[in-house]
Formats: sequence, C-alpha cells, structure tokens
Amino acid sequence: MKQDNVIRQKSYDFALKIIKLHRSLVNEKEFILSKQLLRSGTSVGANIEEAQAAQSRADFISKMSIASKEARESCYWLRLLRDSNILEKRAADTLLTDADSIVRILTSIVMTTSQAKNLKSKIQNQDEAFL
Repeated sequence: MKQDNVIRQKSYDFALKIIKLHRSLVNEKEFILSKQLLRSGTSVGANIEEAQAAQSRADFISKMSIASKEARESCYWLRLLRDSNILEKRAADTLLTDADSIVRILTSIVMTTSQAKNLKSKIQNQDEAFL
C-alpha cells in the first residue's frame, strides 16, 4: 500500500476517534477545548484529501504541511485536556500516539516530495545551462 493511502486511512480513523471524544466531552459539558480539538483533528484528513487533488507539487506540499500542523495542534489540545484532568491520561496518550504517528508520516511525505521537487528543479536548471 502506498504511503499516502496509509496516511489517508490513519487520518480518517483519527478523525473518527476525535469525533467520538468530542461527543463524550460535550456530554460532560466541556465545549471550548473539545471544539478546538474537533476542528484540528478532523482538519488533518480534510487537508490530506485536498492534497490528493493538488494542482501542483507545491500545492500538494502545502496541503500536506497544513495537515501536519493540524495534527500538531491536535496534540496540543489533547495535552491540555489530559493535563487539566478533563481527559483520562490513558485515552489522551492513545490519541497522542496516533497523532504523533500521523505527524511523522506527513513529515516524511513532505520531505520526500520537497526533495524530489528540488532535484527536478536542479536537473532542469542544469539542462537549461547546456542550451
């Protein structure tokens, strides 16, 4: 399975878990932090989906970078929920592990794509120099 398919599935699964957590937190009358987490946690997959229809390599890198930032933001909200004792440590740590895995994969995708883009530009510049 291609790495981008893995990240699409992981981000989708993560979003589903975040939605369930948000519902649970709202039932406990926690609205503000849970809403922030819902937005960032579901935005990861949305940006990955947008990247699949990118207009250029630069657009793809941009969307995947935004997805990575959203995953990192989700980590922030999860840590706040955990450290303020709103969310159980075990539940938060499981989601933090998921988010960290997503960040690592996205970082790898962005770096690999950026390196390929830079290599292509370098080759084109060398070709133009010979003309």
